[in-house]
Amino acid sequence: MVEPDELEQKLRDAFPDATTIDIEDMTGTKDHYKAVIVSTTFEGKTRIEQHQLVYRALGDLMDGPVHALALETRVP
Repeated sequence: MVEPDELEQKLRDAFPDATTIDIEDMTGTKDHYKAVIVSTTFEGKTRIEQHQLVYRALGDLMDGPVHALALETRVP
């Protein structure tokens, strides 16, 4: 399990220009999340490339503590 604040901080560190980073615990179990990230970093990148950047930013959290992550990534 991982706290939503920890996810948000890792994403803020990785995407300091983000205008929006919203984290929602989908099940209340702290391992199924939805993340909405709006960042200019995603400009010119495919949806897959955008999601890969997010997964890299979360690193080891994606190898266990986070079981599922629904992503919505956008450019402002």
